[in-house]
Amino acid sequence: MSVPAETRFVSRRWLVAIAVMSSAIMEVLDTSVVNVSLPHIAGTLSSTVDEATWVLTSYIVANAIILPITGWLSNYFGRKRLLITVVTGFTVSSVLCGMAPSLPLLIFFRVVQGITGGGLQPLSQSVMLEEFPGRERGKAMAFWSLGIIAAPVLGPTLGGWITDNYSWRWVFYINLPIGILSLIMIYLFVYDPSYIKRGTMRFDAWGMGMLAIGMGALQIMLDKGQEDDWFSSRFIKTLAITAAVMLTAFIIRELQTPQPLVKLSLFRHRSFAVGIVITTVLGFVLYGSLVSLPLFMQELLGWTAETAGFWTSPRGIATAVCMPLVGYMLGKRWDYRWMVVFGCLIGSMAFFGYSRMDLDSGTWDILAHQINQGIGQTFIFLPLTILIMEPIPKEEIPYATSLYSVMRNIGSSMGVSFVTTLLARRSQFHQARLAGNMAFSNLQLLQAQNQVRAMFMQHGSGPVNSTRQALGFLYGSLQQQASLLSYIDVFHVMGWLFLLTAPLVLLMRKPKRDYLPSTAVH
Repeated sequence: MSVPAETRFVSRRWLVAIAVMSSAIMEVLDTSVVNVSLPHIAGTLSSTVDEATWVLTSYIVANAIILPITGWLSNYFGRKRLLITVVTGFTVSSVLCGMAPSLPLLIFFRVVQGITGGGLQPLSQSVMLEEFPGRERGKAMAFWSLGIIAAPVLGPTLGGWITDNYSWRWVFYINLPIGILSLIMIYLFVYDPSYIKRGTMRFDAWGMGMLAIGMGALQIMLDKGQEDDWFSSRFIKTLAITAAVMLTAFIIRELQTPQPLVKLSLFRHRSFAVGIVITTVLGFVLYGSLVSLPLFMQELLGWTAETAGFWTSPRGIATAVCMPLVGYMLGKRWDYRWMVVFGCLIGSMAFFGYSRMDLDSGTWDILAHQINQGIGQTFIFLPLTILIMEPIPKEEIPYATSLYSVMRNIGSSMGVSFVTTLLARRSQFHQARLAGNMAFSNLQLLQAQNQVRAMFMQHGSGPVNSTRQALGFLYGSLQQQASLLSYIDVFHVMGWLFLLTAPLVLLMRKPKRDYLPSTAVH
């Protein structure tokens, strides 16, 4: 019995979805899975942990440079050809990273990996938006987002398990089978749309140079800012000025050239412009929480890395469970904007819940907040993506997905930098404030000191040593409390960012129903 043509067409769409999503997950997972392996990499390659952080920085910088021009590259070389090239490059460079005998070589291969991996997310997203008509985009984007949202959450857990049980090199080797599978499926099922005319566009070398220098300087500044005490460092000041000058020059050039590398004219669409602002803020919050929560669990609650990773996973599980529901709702006559508002409210509840935790909080105290955050993310990112892309013509979707990914990544980098800086600065502030109350005339302090001193004396310490130990114990408690208060400050800021983002969603246009007919030809 022959299979109906429509059934074959629908089946091919989902095979295309699997092909491009597997390549995107490979790249997203790799950005977070390497973090926990840095101490092992440093030890194996005879370098310091600070030197090993260039393994992360080099990838982020290379990724940031290539992301904005992915739309132009896909139109120039052809989407299928570019996909095959970048997946091949990413897979091969992953294997070379695993085989690297020295840190300089590893950093070089990470640059190659970042250049080839930069286009995977926007390319896969543009293929999905192109392949599925409007009525089915909700289900398609739910499938795509399942990996994109869950991968950063599960990445540190997977990276820690691989590193502890095997070797950090396997963090890179696991990309080989995924890359081969993705290549085979892309070759068999992905085709270029008819409007792509390969090789007909002019390459703007000056614009590319400005973009590369500007984005590179910006990403290094965000990555190294806290480490070098921000603008007290001449290096950071130089990077900031370089980024500002080069990116401003690039924007002016792109607005004037007839064939821009990045189509800034897309911001003429109100929903796209507002949505990009919201995406940047949400990238800021999402990746900021990916840094702050594991640190809070390990530094203050005393959990192991494995335990912290395990109790971070409910967020990803909640996302996976809610994804089909949200995909189903997107196919109905809901106003997507109110779904995003609901997600922002749920997300803010999660962060305000984190801010009520203390040093006695346990695993179950954090569970509900993790689930809330996972649900909130699902209700935000899926409808928001469709709202952003709905007014964009099909031929400009690759440019739109590139800008979308760029701003989300910039928001992510800013979120990580902001969290690490705010934690350090607020901890110092709270420590100074608490220390000001620790005058020796304070009766409560003297009572506490005497109690702790008596405890040490019971364990055999002499009068002088027990006094020193008591003071050290009390100072350690003060540092813990100051650190706890700094985390509470961070969680409050994240919660308010979620809340303040919600009204912006209503500035976006209400999407047209069935803006692409279900029988559209692709």
